[in-house]
Amino acid sequence: MEHLTVTVNDAAFHVVRAGHGRPIVLLHGWPEFWLTWEPVMRRLADRFQLIAPDLRGFGDSSKPDGPWGAADHAGDLLALLNALGLESVGVVGHDVGGAIMQPMARAAPDRFTGLFFFDFVYPGIGARMGTPDRLNEIWYQSFHQMEMAPALLGGSRQACELYIGHILRHWSHRKDAFDDVMTDFVDNFMKAGNLAGGFAYYRGAHAGRIAMMRGEAPALPPIAVPTCVRWAEHDPIFPAAWTDRLGETFTDLDLRTLPGVGHFPHRENPDLAAREIAAFFQRLGHA
Repeated sequence: MEHLTVTVNDAAFHVVRAGHGRPIVLLHGWPEFWLTWEPVMRRLADRFQLIAPDLRGFGDSSKPDGPWGAADHAGDLLALLNALGLESVGVVGHDVGGAIMQPMARAAPDRFTGLFFFDFVYPGIGARMGTPDRLNEIWYQSFHQMEMAPALLGGSRQACELYIGHILRHWSHRKDAFDDVMTDFVDNFMKAGNLAGGFAYYRGAHAGRIAMMRGEAPALPPIAVPTCVRWAEHDPIFPAAWTDRLGETFTDLDLRTLPGVGHFPHRENPDLAAREIAAFFQRLGHA
């Protein structure tokens, strides 16, 4: 694993690179950073060049000074591709990473050979995000926007570990998926600014999600870049039934449910995740 620091858009980005071949960029979600992709990177490094950045606000990258939503992150990442000299890439995203890939693909479709998604928010979810049966699952999105949240969770290592550990285990179907790196994850979120930095995404995304749930979101052009979605069978945050309108957003869609995994397929079953990623990009000739 090669660790780089790349400065673009007045911010320093920590980037981890491994392997050789056609480039694939890996975009993490919350509460994650580049390390979440390590098992997949080790399984794909013999076929692809893997590039895993810490998003702005996360890991060892610079922190935003206010809300930082998907479009803001997309601008960062397009600038990062330019700085790395990457003209044409495949992209894999999960959760927040998947949300970012949509404005990236609309802004610069010719830069991407293919888009591969694990569970993420897209416009077709609509009002289902806020229905009464979902309230016990989406509460964290409101909590993360409270000014006191970083101080409460970062006030002690125990508080941080309780919270991050709860999220990672509750959202996983395989409950031990993060046990081997839990110390690393807590270390990461105890670093100055990393709780608030990650929460800045939820502050930046709030207005758009409310508009989506009210049915007031502006119509966006569909994405024609070849797209593969592998949605977890047991995701407690984003149920598999929510894939029913993906075809409205992606016109060239390969959709299938992944069995036996929860919200983090790349950690819960990295063998399966790596096979699916490799198979999709090899079908596209991106290998």
